[in-house]
Order: sequence, then structure tokens, then C-alpha cells
Amino acid sequence: MTNDDDSARVSDGGELRNSTEAAEPGTAKDKPQPSRRRLLGTMAAASGLAVGAAAGLAGGVALGTNSNPPKFTPAALRRFEGKTVLITGATSGIGAAAARLFAAEGGRVAFCGRREDRGRAVEREIRAAGGEATYIRADVLIEDDVRNFVDSAVKTYGGLDVAFNNAGITVQKKLHEYSTEEFDRVLNINLRGTFLAIKYEVPHLIRRGGGTIVVTSSSNALATDAGKGAYTASKRGLVGLVQAAALDYAANGIRVNALIPGTTDTELVRRAGGMENIPDDVYQVMMKQWAGSNVPGLGRLATAAEIAAFALTLASPEHPYLTGAQLVIDGGKTAHA
Repeated sequence: MTNDDDSARVSDGGELRNSTEAAEPGTAKDKPQPSRRRLLGTMAAASGLAVGAAAGLAGGVALGTNSNPPKFTPAALRRFEGKTVLITGATSGIGAAAARLFAAEGGRVAFCGRREDRGRAVEREIRAAGGEATYIRADVLIEDDVRNFVDSAVKTYGGLDVAFNNAGITVQKKLHEYSTEEFDRVLNINLRGTFLAIKYEVPHLIRRGGGTIVVTSSSNALATDAGKGAYTASKRGLVGLVQAAALDYAANGIRVNALIPGTTDTELVRRAGGMENIPDDVYQVMMKQWAGSNVPGLGRLATAAEIAAFALTLASPEHPYLTGAQLVIDGGKTAHA
């Protein structure tokens, strides 16, 4: 189960708690936290949920911050012209957004995930826009899948220059409530899966004379909350893995950095909150309410494109002195005491 799996509770370094979970780190905990059920009830008209009622409610939501993300315009650059870029967990969310952006900047993108229909759709979309991309089905839980994915990408495009290791999941509950299998699964996908990716990427990067690796961690690696023991352990472990890898391969010209995103508006975050079947307008109102209480800086969720654009910055040749770092992009979530 990778970060594009239908059953994943959350992905891409961002997370959304349900009504039984504690407040996110950085929350003003003296404020009442509306549950999903209460929000749905508030938004229901006498005849049930309706787009008109939702639109009316949306007009009345006051967050005290600009909750609408600015229009995202991809950089008109070609920083990855002729470069081979490998991405794990890229059939949706941040990974898919990164695949589009890398290709738009001239990269030859090989990406993996478990859902073939979504992978093929992203591949077709990129190629229709004039980019180059190849979807290869792989599950980061399976070592042979990871090895075959990396080797197939290198065979297809003749080398490797950039790796964006992004696959991940979460299961949220108190520590004693995890089954051993659940805890192991989170650690094995998030941490071991990234280890396997780096293990098979590095020899190709060395043969290329160097390159960059970016790893998706999470703001929970810096400040977390109850119910996230497995997720936090894995994401904090990724920071340590990145630091060690940066030191291991600096002499080979390979830079390794950790991307630390806050909660991001993706399909999986929507599914994690059990909101995939509610009208879009209602969902947007609920997200504004949630972000207003849980993201005290900008008061909104990140878009997948915003986080992906930062991944491109870390992977680009513009910062040759940057390695072994953990770079936060969370809208001010972890700045709140």
C-alpha cells in the first residue's frame, strides 16, 4: 500500500484528523474543534446537503486569514532539460503534480504507483501536454518492484539525475491499539520503502557523476500529536535517513534533502476524512473551517502543486551547497507554539 492506494488514510506528508483524533500540532487548543459530523450537520439544509446551501455557508465562513490559495503559475524554466527524473508514489497528489512540473521543465519522468489506471492517465496527460513521462507499476513494499522500477527507468531514459522519493501512508490510533502488522506496514512503506529506493538509485547516480535526491517527510517529523506514533516515527526516521545519506554520498556529488510539507489538499486527504462523496462546495467549506483552526499561519491547506514546486526547487541545480537539510513548507503550522 503506497501513497496512491485507495485504502491509505493519508499521504504526501499531509494529514487530516477525523472527529475522534486530537488537534494537530500548532493548533490553538483552547478553540473548539468542530467534528466532521457537526460540520456536516451545520451545512445541511432542511432538505439535506445542497450546493446552494453550501455556497451560502461558504460566504459566511470567517477565518481571519486569506484561505484561498493564490493562482499557481508553473515556472517558465527548463531546469531539468534532458534530465531523467524518477518519482515514487506519483499517480495522484503531490507525486502526480511533481511529475507534471518536472516534465514541463524538460525532465524525462519515470514514475511509479500501484493504481495502473491512474498512472496511465497521468502519463497520457503529460505526453498530451508535450512532456515525456513513463508510468511503471511498482509497490515500494516489494524490493524486487523497487529494483525493477529504478532499472526500467534507467533503461528507458539512459541514466538517472534526480529522484523524488514520495510514497507514504499513515494509520492513526493510540500506540497500544496498533497491531504489529499495522505498525510495521507504516514503517515499511514510509521508511524502508525510501531506503530501498535510495539503495537502488544511488549506483545509477554515481555512474552519472552525481545528482539529487529529495525525500518527502512531514511536518509531523518536527511537531506531532496523539494518534500518530507510527507515522511520526517513520517521518522523523526519514530525516535521519536523509542526513546519513547526504554524508554517505557527498563525495559522489549526490545531494540529499528532506521536504517537510504541512497538510496538503489531495484526493487522499479528502478520502481520509471520509468526504469523498460529499459535494465539492461543501468539502471546500469544511476544509476552510478545519484549516482556520489547524493552520494558524496562512489558514489554509497547501495545494499539491505548491508542494511539488518546492520539490523541484530542492532538486534543481540552483542550490549546490544544499544537502542534508530539512526544508519546511507548511503555511506556518509548526511556527505556532
